Amino acid sequence: LDSRDPVDGGRVIAKAWTDPDFKKRLLEDGTAAVGEMGLTMGDAELVVVENTDDVHNTIVCTLCSCYPRTLLGLPPDWYKSKSYRSRAVVEPRAVLKEFGTEVPDNVTVRVHDSNADMRYLVLPKQPEGTEDWPAEKLAEIVSRDALVGVVLPEA
Repeated sequence: LDSRDPVDGGRVIAKAWTDPDFKKRLLEDGTAAVGEMGLTMGDAELVVVENTDDVHNTIVCTLCSCYPRTLLGLPPDWYKSKSYRSRAVVEPRAVLKEFGTEVPDNVTVRVHDSNADMRYLVLPKQPEGTEDWPAEKLAEIVSRDALVGVVLPEA
């Protein structure tokens, strides 16, 4: 797992952006959908939550640092910090703002708490102007931080 990086997570999101049938399967059963791509979640279940015009999702693990390592590699230090783990739940908009992500007041912020049996992954909104991009190029703009919902992908 130490050799993994967010490239696989980016590939998953790019496929969801370019293949509506895959996106549907990913949102219904993330574990099975990433399995179609030859990726595994080990013993954990993968739940994928979608950012929309009305909802912004972010991920935390309040007890430790449960993280989809098979898709994203090692978690960053900030994700494991007690400050992030506690504040992301209590004041998510303030935490997101510290990452440069301002969520409008009319958008609901949902915080998902990973655990030993379940990992979450954010399906970010596809940036405008990238609709005709090939999956390989789309995957390059999907960062680890976008996959846990603290930043937005940018074209």
